[in-house]
Amino acid sequence: MDTRMHVRIVPMNADHLDEVAELERICFSTPWSRNMLAEELDNALSAFLVALDDSGRVAGYAGLQVVLDEGYITNVAVRPDCRRQGVAGKLLQVFLDFAQGNRLAFLTLEVRASNYDAIALYGSRGFRSVGRRKNYYEHPREDAIIMTREFDTDGITDAVAGTAADGL
Repeated sequence: MDTRMHVRIVPMNADHLDEVAELERICFSTPWSRNMLAEELDNALSAFLVALDDSGRVAGYAGLQVVLDEGYITNVAVRPDCRRQGVAGKLLQVFLDFAQGNRLAFLTLEVRASNYDAIALYGSRGFRSVGRRKNYYEHPREDAIIMTREFDTDGITDAVAGTAADGL
């Protein structure tokens, strides 16, 4: 039986902000505010995606910031009732495809040391633990595991042209 949820991945826009802000409050002890999320819509270095379920509701979302040839995944969140159905993996895959297509040197992120499901997902996509940030998270205080996936850029060191949203 296939337990994967059908979602449509689209760029986040102003219509999604209320649902994404609510998802932040549900998923994170220190959530980004609606205003912080809205600012990312105008940030040329950022690309935020939402996964919409069949009824058009936000099932999950993810954010990426690109600086030169480096990609920083800022957020990945999935509604509790949609977890373990492939939503986060689909969002992550868009960023992986973007990174490879735009010759980024790497994608990196931080994840709570106790978030074993997320660590396993990232590991299954080629991310490896490269460090630890002591007491990075609060409520509860916890270390962050730094996970990075490097890409073969075929010796090309040119910066990424355009903005993060151009390729998404």
